[in-house]
Amino acid sequence: MGSVGTGTTRSNVSGDEEETINVLITGFAPFRTNFPVNPSWEIAKSLPEYLPPPPPAPFPGIAGHVLPPGGSTTGIYPGPPPNPGSQPATPVKIPRVRLLVHPSPIHVGYRAVRDLVPSLWHLNDDSLPSAKTPQIDLAIHIGMAGPRGYYSIERRGHKSGYDMGDVDGKPLAELDDEMARNNVPHPWEGLPEELLSDLEMEDVLERWRRHSPPYSDLRISEDAGHYLCDFIYYSSLAHLTRNGKGRRVVFLHVPSEASAAWVKVGRELCLGLVRAMVESEVVRVKAGREV
Repeated sequence: MGSVGTGTTRSNVSGDEEETINVLITGFAPFRTNFPVNPSWEIAKSLPEYLPPPPPAPFPGIAGHVLPPGGSTTGIYPGPPPNPGSQPATPVKIPRVRLLVHPSPIHVGYRAVRDLVPSLWHLNDDSLPSAKTPQIDLAIHIGMAGPRGYYSIERRGHKSGYDMGDVDGKPLAELDDEMARNNVPHPWEGLPEELLSDLEMEDVLERWRRHSPPYSDLRISEDAGHYLCDFIYYSSLAHLTRNGKGRRVVFLHVPSEASAAWVKVGRELCLGLVRAMVESEVVRVKAGREV
């Protein structure tokens, strides 16, 4: 994975080299009977192929965006004053941004995620960057949280604590034991208990708020939940660490509500997060700050 600022280049219609930043997006399949639709996948599959230009004004929210019981304010509803981070700032010029949405929802199973994650990043010798396996510069894994009104980006993923069985009823320990019996090296052996994203999270959050409705409740979380959301996040962080690459990935937790109105709001907030991440990385690279 190249750093933002050294992404994929191509010739435009004028014959000039044009940089493209590739952002991987994933979403999960349903996994609970009381939530038959997983909004993470509904949001992911609704995204355009390329990040559109920023709107002249922040997305205002839409009719029908009704808060769940006990939820916090997001979208069209009045609430506390906007966070200071939502105030105007100097625009940042960014390259063209391509959104590479994984073509299907990810099965909520430990084995499926462990088998899939290495192929997502196109780092293996047999999948070097090409038209079919482009360089991945940034990534957002999206997953469903509970019936709440706020959206959060996770700072860290966890190596252990996966005691809950997956959608197939299988705990992670069963997969780990199978690998040990078959003398298969554990992909996380020797890695720390926690791995953190290399993104400048506070800066990303501030920029995300600027690109979002003024009353959106957007946060940084320190606990991704020790289930498949946390598992896929740590899996990506670990894979990048093992390969000596920067950990330019984040996990986005979205509310469980999957109505058309909520999905539309989630789509706009996800696009705002992509823009915030790219802007933050462009500014970091220009300032010469290393990860």
